[in-house]
Order: sequence, then structure tokens, then C-alpha cells
Amino acid sequence: MEFDELKSIVEALIFASEEPISLGRLTKNIEDSTPKQIEKAIEALNREYDETGRSFFVKKLAGGYQFVTKPEYGRWVRRILKTTSRPRLSRAALETLSIIAFKQPVSRSEIDFVRGVNSDGVLKSLLERRLIAIAGRADTVGRPLLYKTTPEFLRYFGLNSLDDLPKPKEIDELLASGEAATILGDAESEAQKSSGKAAESAEAEPAPAEEAEQSGESG
Repeated sequence: MEFDELKSIVEALIFASEEPISLGRLTKNIEDSTPKQIEKAIEALNREYDETGRSFFVKKLAGGYQFVTKPEYGRWVRRILKTTSRPRLSRAALETLSIIAFKQPVSRSEIDFVRGVNSDGVLKSLLERRLIAIAGRADTVGRPLLYKTTPEFLRYFGLNSLDDLPKPKEIDELLASGEAATILGDAESEAQKSSGKAAESAEAEPAPAEEAEQSGESG
């Protein structure tokens, strides 16, 4: 297969995919191709997009590849997506997500201990938005549920993998200072500057239970 043909096929598959498409899936669906060849094709596509001043590029996201618009065009794209644009996460949601992301798998009682308030409402909201999922049960008294982040979490914050988060040695300090939630908040802002199919995810309004918690009520 000629390299130009491979580029066109890779471009078509990424464009047609509703979710970030993995390197393995691309390789599997393109006969006689190798992961290295596909990576080179994606690099070449992005060079062409950049050299010709295109407003989009292929981004490595949530373990796969997806087309997104460049951040500088985000405000224009948001105009036509205004009616469906996702709401920003609350501070309570960002705090809870940061604890789960940096400590996962983690139980609700551990989350409550770090935050100092009941997190039932915000956990329910995050589950509904598919930003977190149940990771099983802890081997402790009562066998509480454990929570983890999801691929949707990576997409929402514009991350390729959890390795993009601060290293473990920094986690406790970040959580204690409250900076962990700020880091996710900044990542959320940056992700919203780039628009793509991922921009349609996690659009649900805050659940009533989360709103109650934000107003000072606890379950």
C-alpha cells in the first residue's frame, strides 16, 4: 500500500469514528499496516494540516485519536454549539473527581474524609455523566464500593491517559492544598477551547442531589 493511500484511509477512519479510535483498532482494520506506519501517517497528516493552515488536527485523546479544532477557533465553533454546549463542572464535582483521579480506586468514605463533607450527591452526578464508574468493592468491613475514572473522563479533560496527571509523590500535597481541583479546572477550560466530537460528551445538567450539596445540604 502506498503511503499516500494509507494516510487517506487513516484520515477517513478517524473522521468517521464517533469515539477516539485506538492505534490497535486502526491497525486491525487496515490490512498490511503496522502501528508504526499508522503513527507516521498521522504525523504526516498533522504536518499537512499545519502547513496549509487548517483549523483542525488529529489529537491523541483517551488512548486513541480524534479530530479536534484548534483552540483559537473554539469561540467560533461554540457559537453553533451554543444550545448543546456542556456546562462547566461545579467546584464540588472537580474536588471529588480530583480525589478519585489521583487516589483511584477509592471509596466514598475516603472521598468524604478528604473533602470534609458528604459526597453522595456529587458521586451520583458524576456517575450519570459517565466521568466515573464503580471499580468493585474494597476488602474492608462493609465492603464499600470503590470508584475510578473512565475513558469519558479522559476525553472530557482532553487527556490521553492518566499518566498526564501529576505524579504520585505530588498527589497528597495537591489534595491537601486544594490545587488538585484547580488543575482539573484548568484542564477543563483548555479542553473546552478545542472543539470536536468529544465536545458533545458529559452535557447533562447537575443532578438535584449535587445542587443540594453545593447549597450546603448533606445527605
